[in-house]
Amino acid sequence: MDPAKPATIIVKRVKKGDHGHHGGAWKIAYADFVTAMMAFFLMLWLLGSLSDAQKQGLSRFFSSPSAMISSGGTNSSVIDFTGEPRPESEFDPAPPEEALSEEGLKIPLDELLLQLKEQIETSEAFKDYKDQLQLDITIEGLRIQMMDDEARPMFDLGSPKLKNYAEEMLRTIGATVAQVPNRVSVAGHTDSRTYSAGRTEYSNWELSADRANAARRALAQRMPRDVKFGRVVGLADSVPYDREDPFNAANRRISIVVLNEATERAIGIREGLETKAQDLEAAEENAMTKAEAPDVPRVEDPAADPV
Repeated sequence: MDPAKPATIIVKRVKKGDHGHHGGAWKIAYADFVTAMMAFFLMLWLLGSLSDAQKQGLSRFFSSPSAMISSGGTNSSVIDFTGEPRPESEFDPAPPEEALSEEGLKIPLDELLLQLKEQIETSEAFKDYKDQLQLDITIEGLRIQMMDDEARPMFDLGSPKLKNYAEEMLRTIGATVAQVPNRVSVAGHTDSRTYSAGRTEYSNWELSADRANAARRALAQRMPRDVKFGRVVGLADSVPYDREDPFNAANRRISIVVLNEATERAIGIREGLETKAQDLEAAEENAMTKAEAPDVPRVEDPAADPV
């Protein structure tokens, strides 16, 4: 370096700018928080607008969604709070006359359950026998179980004859169940005691079937049509209520199930009813066609030989 030559001084100037926005992550987090709070309060508002029956159905759906969906039939993607498929007319509006069909007037089984519970609490027919009744929703529909009691049997020993109080309870239940178009299944159950009445050909199977049919007759007394019954069976002691004690009086019971649509289709009831309705409609159309057809006069051939 030449000492006579002055040194070159280089000054670097650093331009100080602002620090920007310090990043935008906090805004994203805040937006997520606000969205979550909005969804939360919207959910609270929706839950507050539901009826008690809808809340129970919603609770059952989230506690066992697979069972609820499987009970809804083939169209399981569209379900209501009862676990049954909604009628297609709710999404494809039908004409007014079709909107008032039997399906459109169907009361959800949850609401029917609440009606029956209220009736049991208020009706004189159930005043002293509430502990012998059990109501619940199963995969088949709304089940009503009337269980025997050692102090208050529903039938005479080894007999299909109903006691007066049991018959009145069944008539009252029948009047309430008649409000819905759903078909009804009735099953008779016995305990494991061997039937002994001197008839070797008459067993608990026959006894349970006769008791189920006696219950059907009592239910039908306040029903408009007997065709509401889709199945009446006797199961003897094959489905005990108390599996630990096969001789428990509660095993002697009548089980009434208001069937949902999926069960009706599974056992072929709904298809049979729809086929019958179609046959009746076709017969009416044929009768109207024949009535409207003009009479064609018969023309005799003069060349024909007389007989």
